Amino acid sequence: MHVAILTNFCLPRGGGEKVAIESARGLAEAGLRVTFLHGVEGPADPLLDHPGIRRVGLGLADVWDQPAWRGARDGIWNRAAARRLAAALAALRPDCLHLHNWTRSLSPAVLPVLGASGVPVAVTLHDYFLVCPNGVYYRFDRAEPCSLDPLGARCLAAACDPQSRAHKAVRAARAAATRLSLRGLRDRPIDLVHVCDASRARLAPMLLEGPFRHHRIDNPVRVDPHPPADPARGDAVAFVGRLTREKGADLVAAAARAAGMPALFIGDGPLAGELAAMPGAEVLGWRAPGEVEALLRARARAVVAPSRWLETGPLTVYEALACGIPAVASNRAGAAERIVPGETGFVTRPEVDLLARVFHDLADDTLVRRMGRAAHARYWAAPTTLASHAAASARLYAALIARGRAAPATARAPSFQRSAV
Repeated sequence: MHVAILTNFCLPRGGGEKVAIESARGLAEAGLRVTFLHGVEGPADPLLDHPGIRRVGLGLADVWDQPAWRGARDGIWNRAAARRLAAALAALRPDCLHLHNWTRSLSPAVLPVLGASGVPVAVTLHDYFLVCPNGVYYRFDRAEPCSLDPLGARCLAAACDPQSRAHKAVRAARAAATRLSLRGLRDRPIDLVHVCDASRARLAPMLLEGPFRHHRIDNPVRVDPHPPADPARGDAVAFVGRLTREKGADLVAAAARAAGMPALFIGDGPLAGELAAMPGAEVLGWRAPGEVEALLRARARAVVAPSRWLETGPLTVYEALACGIPAVASNRAGAAERIVPGETGFVTRPEVDLLARVFHDLADDTLVRRMGRAAHARYWAAPTTLASHAAASARLYAALIARGRAAPATARAPSFQRSAV
């Protein structure tokens, strides 16, 4: 089987690219032939260095690196991306294609190309860009999840973009172009891959055009099967990732201070300076994956992901559980589905006082040690490893290819199919 993976970058600029790269590697290790198609040229992640992976760049620019007018134009509809992708697919002739991210270089212009290619296509929804202009279905102006109909009058009037109203206008135009492209594909089913049940439940009512077939494949977790950590030896609650308000990094610092517990931040972002200035907070910056795991095993009593937005992940929660470290997640995050409250961690609203109560409980060595062992046992009883992710993906591709050979694509009623790992 020859699978094409399509995304913006060949380096992990975010969770979506990270999953695309790891998925390509897992599929290659499983014996599939993989072509990794990426919009922007540049150095590649070492995981793509495998004899079963061919890397093909489309020679596009990141819209954020271009002058504003050109970035806006290409972000809404990149004609060059459409032409180059069409040529690449005609030359490569893959058996199926998996699209991960498209907003930073490819634009909605690639969607009609995929529809016309005759190649079965799966699309993983790492975010809400398929329907929402800013991609996270979040009101940055109000610091709360959005409740508006995407592209409705109130949506278009809302100053919800994290950058400016001008950025909102461009993103709204891009979302409208995405919607029009989906309408053009309504004569063939579109296979959508969700990484959690929560985001699927939110997205499905907003997908006005179709038909769609829904699947669930968990993101892979790259943690080797080692004995569980001993989180009772840790001295801090830990946050791993981009340091922003929507991810709740400020909530961790404030709640840890209220609970009298140090807070460890591994990552960077706009709040780095503010957090570093807070008593009891330590900001280490980005670290390599192996170093992150070593730091968490040595210092974390729990890993905390108190997202204010309706996050589909985050992977840091799964990685903590795999290491045998309790996790604390926002009830707005998809990762909360993987936590058994009171047994492997806690699920709470993203509020300082509630987090502080949880952190106070985490001072109990017996409780933390018990939770860590339960988290490790539950995770490894059904691990979401790179191999299991690749196996679930390969089963989905085989089903799509077989369906395509059996009959021409026709409109069908939406259904929800779980491709469990």
